[in-house]
Amino acid sequence: MTWLRLVRGELRKLTTTKLPWGFLAVLAVIAGIDAAVVVFGTDMDGSKAFIATAADQQSLMAFAFNAMLGTALFGAIAAAREYGHNTVVPTFLTTPRRARAVLAQLTAVVIGGGLLGLLGEALIIGGVALALPSTEYGWMVSAGTVSQLLASSTFAGAIGAVLGAGLGTLIRNLGGAVTVVMMTLFVIPPLIVQLVSDAASWIPPALGTVISGVSTDVSLWAALAALLGYALVPAAAGLLAVQRRDVV
Repeated sequence: MTWLRLVRGELRKLTTTKLPWGFLAVLAVIAGIDAAVVVFGTDMDGSKAFIATAADQQSLMAFAFNAMLGTALFGAIAAAREYGHNTVVPTFLTTPRRARAVLAQLTAVVIGGGLLGLLGEALIIGGVALALPSTEYGWMVSAGTVSQLLASSTFAGAIGAVLGAGLGTLIRNLGGAVTVVMMTLFVIPPLIVQLVSDAASWIPPALGTVISGVSTDVSLWAALAALLGYALVPAAAGLLAVQRRDVV
């Protein structure tokens, strides 16, 4: 079986289940919440200073880290459920070179994660844009900034999906994989910062703000490389584990 056919097969697995539709529904809810924040939210003094400048609006719409977290769960579920339902068995039996099968799955989740990140950011931008006319402030974000927000969330979504799929392949248990994803991205980074303050600029939430153009704690290229490392390490570990274990 050619590698492209393997990728198409993995994409069919993702698109013929309810998994991506569930995540799309969550993205729509998040966009609605952002729109509601613009309409009804105020600062402590009752003003809406949080949308008063282009930088404020950009910060409100920055979605990169949330895209990474969401698609990491998406990737973990997509990979781990293969072992829970034993659907990985026929895949490995028809494709004895397991590395090709795992790489095909990673490619599929990269595409799916990137699209989810892009759609999530687009929905948020649309929600905020539609809500702003209800306030005294107009749309201030430039087309270039919108492009950066879309690109950063697409990249973060793809990266998160690879991270999650790597952990799902490594752990194989759905609940365990989801738990480790949350620990890796949401629980452990703040603890590391408490122990090593210099690490604050290198945890995923901070890197997400950098690639979204909201902060400049580190350079853009350094942030992209660091996020790539977050994805490649668990993906490589999962790929190595698959080579060494039995089919079931």
